[in-house]
Amino acid sequence: MRIGLLGTGPWARAAHAPALSEHPGLDFVGVWGRRPEAAGELAAVHGVRAYDDVDALLADVDAVAVALPPAVQADLAVRAARAGRHLLLDKPIATTVAQGRAVVEAADAAGVASVVFFTTRFQPEPQAWIEEQARVGGWFTGRAQWLGAVFTSEDNPFAASPWRQEKGALWDVGPHALSVLLPVLGEPRRVTAAAYGPGDTVHLVLDHSGGASSSTTLSLTAPPAAAGAMTELRGESGVTVLPEARGDVVPALGRAADALIAAAAGSGEPHPCDARFAFTVTRILANAETLLHSGTR
Repeated sequence: MRIGLLGTGPWARAAHAPALSEHPGLDFVGVWGRRPEAAGELAAVHGVRAYDDVDALLADVDAVAVALPPAVQADLAVRAARAGRHLLLDKPIATTVAQGRAVVEAADAAGVASVVFFTTRFQPEPQAWIEEQARVGGWFTGRAQWLGAVFTSEDNPFAASPWRQEKGALWDVGPHALSVLLPVLGEPRRVTAAAYGPGDTVHLVLDHSGGASSSTTLSLTAPPAAAGAMTELRGESGVTVLPEARGDVVPALGRAADALIAAAAGSGEPHPCDARFAFTVTRILANAETLLHSGTR
């Protein structure tokens, strides 16, 4: 599969470009970025072409990987899908319902495959745990904490990200928590959201279609010593905790690329982390954001 990269920021440099370059099933063709000089630098590191025209890149590839802010990603994903290119996207797929729906509709209309990189879902031990808890069922409640120190640690490369500064933990780490809870407990029938605590800390309470409830605390302003993630489930079979992920992000992104290759080959059902699932996450977070801004539940 010939694939191009859209984006040149810290995440593109640390995760996407190495994963695409090292993957034996991909032909990493080139890089496009909103800053041509950055595209040139990143392309040179990996020995690929830097494109100054996104449509020229789309003409040369079968698929694109996107490492851009959500609003930019959504528009370019629609453009790529309409050009018949498969989509390896990042979370969140978009930060508005309209943009998220547009990505799904464009992918469906073009018949292209999509995989969205919810990191935890592509790490072997956590993914095996998620599948097992969904099989077991009988859960009474879930509890998740996704606490980052993006805005409190020194020299964090993501702290200067304008979209993270605007949207905060709800949109940055909220998708991680939901990607674990939803496959096990089902989509929420009701959502409650509250912004209690320091910085961008928010709390979600979900009433899930499977009958369980869950509570989630999200933050990018936790003290560095307190940062970390956990998910706990309690139910008929007792108590279980999401295992800690092992290894860095590049192999996980490589497994997401594996999933895209398989989906593009028509080897079965759409991947569980496709654009449609990512749109569900966007709808939940957009609902929570509306509640937070209105002060209602």
